[in-house]
Amino acid sequence: MAEKSDPNSKLIAENRRARFDYHIEEDLEAGIMLLGSEVKSLRQGGSNIAESYASVEKGELWLINSYVAPYLQAKTWGHEERRHRKLLVSRKQLARLHAAVGREGMTIVPLRLYFNERGMVKLKLGIAKGKKLADKRETSAKRDWDRQKARLLKQNSRD
Repeated sequence: MAEKSDPNSKLIAENRRARFDYHIEEDLEAGIMLLGSEVKSLRQGGSNIAESYASVEKGELWLINSYVAPYLQAKTWGHEERRHRKLLVSRKQLARLHAAVGREGMTIVPLRLYFNERGMVKLKLGIAKGKKLADKRETSAKRDWDRQKARLLKQNSRD
């Protein structure tokens, strides 16, 4: 994850539920086509990708149901808050995504929306398969155990 270590990149929005609800098999970075008022709104931090998903339609990749807050200074020339936004990936990546979605139970889930080191808005997508309820319980139990283990180790190191 290069964007975490890079001091110039800035996280705009993160889909924290994605790793709980899905098994992420592969991830990739995509560009996103935005209007000027959307970019200015994202710089102010007004975005949500938790309920959104990506879909291949008519040979193009689209981000559907993502929320970008309205930019108040744009007034008349603003943007729709939940419009479909085109994602920019190579043809090879698009073909791979289309094939992955064609398999049973696979979906394209947005994981993170951020500014890269050049100041461009990027979206990290994950090719994912939905988890069953038992898998979610297992994930939750593992997370709780890791927390408890860290607490115990920290406590033992003080003694």
